[in-house]
Amino acid sequence: MAKKYVIGIDYGTDSVRSVVVDTTNGKICGTAVFEYPRWKKGNYCDPSINQFRQHPLDYIEGLEQSVKGALTGLSPEIVKNIAGITVDTTGSTPVAVDKEGTPLSLKQGFENDPDAMFVLWKDHTGVKEAAEINILAKSWGGTDFTKFEGGIYSSEWFWSKILHVLRHSDNVRKNAWSWVEHCDWIPALLTGDTNPSRIKRSRCAAGHKAMWHDDFNGLPDEKFLSKLDPVLSGLREKLFSETFACNTKVGNLTKEWAKRLGLSTDVVVGAGTFDAHTGAVGGEIKPYYLVKVMGTSTCDMIVSPMEEVGSKLVAGICGQVDGSIIPGMLGLEAGQSAFGDIYAWFVQLLMWPVNNIIAEMSWLDDNSRKKIRDESAEKMIAELSTQAESLPVEETSVIALDWMNGRRTPDANQALKGAITGLSLGSDAPRIFKALVEATAFGSKMINERFISEGLRIDGVIAIGGVAKKNPFVMQIVSDVLNMPIKVAASEQTVALGSAMAASVVAGIHKDIPSAQLAMGGGFETEYHPNRERAEKYETLFRKYKELGSFIEKSA
Repeated sequence: MAKKYVIGIDYGTDSVRSVVVDTTNGKICGTAVFEYPRWKKGNYCDPSINQFRQHPLDYIEGLEQSVKGALTGLSPEIVKNIAGITVDTTGSTPVAVDKEGTPLSLKQGFENDPDAMFVLWKDHTGVKEAAEINILAKSWGGTDFTKFEGGIYSSEWFWSKILHVLRHSDNVRKNAWSWVEHCDWIPALLTGDTNPSRIKRSRCAAGHKAMWHDDFNGLPDEKFLSKLDPVLSGLREKLFSETFACNTKVGNLTKEWAKRLGLSTDVVVGAGTFDAHTGAVGGEIKPYYLVKVMGTSTCDMIVSPMEEVGSKLVAGICGQVDGSIIPGMLGLEAGQSAFGDIYAWFVQLLMWPVNNIIAEMSWLDDNSRKKIRDESAEKMIAELSTQAESLPVEETSVIALDWMNGRRTPDANQALKGAITGLSLGSDAPRIFKALVEATAFGSKMINERFISEGLRIDGVIAIGGVAKKNPFVMQIVSDVLNMPIKVAASEQTVALGSAMAASVVAGIHKDIPSAQLAMGGGFETEYHPNRERAEKYETLFRKYKELGSFIEKSA
């Protein structure tokens, strides 16, 4: 019998990656990345108001080019035996659509309207709307629809974003029939049915971001939504009531998309899911092992057998959903709104004179200026890490707070800001960088402590993502602060590999996700172990971090 192959498509913040994977051993046979051209130019975004939007053409072009790129050079035998595709995306990333499910930004008159674009996960324009949802959920006299979302709704999520856009744009409000998540729209596009009433909606997106739950018979009650704002009246019936886990078949590739991608219409397409969740799958998550996706932000996930968790509610996280990560288990999600983004911010801060003073020095030629700029930016994190690594734990006395992009968990509050305290005239760049790294590690510890205090054990920690793969200094500090070993997944494309695992189940090659993990998992390349002496010292600094956080939150 011929080997079978699958494609995992991973839509990230800046680009989309496609991988072709051998289902017998998880070997990646082909891969390609497409960077979103409009996003790269900063189109439709305004960081000053935390507005981050993406054009669907970036997604469509990326879909075609990344898949074709991944297939380039592969034998006809491999291409012929590709059996399935699964797509993961960032989220919550919804878009306003018409009755046919076409994003408004693909229609005449909306081509350059940010409110007609996909509202990216990191868009925080709905902070006010999130606060209103939280107040009403606790006060309206009916069901608290946030109770399976950790009890606090975030501006990063579905309803906050929709409500903000509907209030902000008369034109979108008049023309939007329904709303669709990015992870639901791509499979619908590939299979030829984007009708909003028939799209198979992701259990991950609906449960974690849209307050969907079986106990509610789907989405929040119409009375609740209308009371929140009349602009939401009637929208619930145009959305969805049923949701689907990542082992669900949506359909087959249409003739058009089969031709565009160079594949067969026999290829099946699975229900979409979130990138962090397939990252956990690709990182070989198992019950009570916490998987940390460590990139620009973090996503921290645990799965547990349903019969062991029962009706326990975990406060302050990003939701607990039956079947959201591994079908048949409870998936629990938490995370930090900024992790690697904090280090990138500090680099940009230090690069200011390079970009704004050296760039204007007329006695330097253009090539020299570019070399200085590029080399400085490229080496900054590595040099800061090397210098910071030599500093004893207690030496700097600088304490930072990792809320530069608000706080996701525990207890979402996107209005909060970061802070640095304990500065002196001796506080140089490596000392401040070390404090920022420690702050992100302390934020991770806050999440672990919340899970444990709510009755969930953590048997081990698995790390995936760019920071986990590239920065041993950061990883050692996180291990010291958590006082736990951390395994780093070996695969370079863990998220896309997780999508490929899901595709293998949808295509009937493996019976379930654990079976796919067993056959296709890449194992682990590194394990960090805590230094007990430093871990003890970090307990003292952690208390100071919590005291600073309490002070800043009370002052906000």
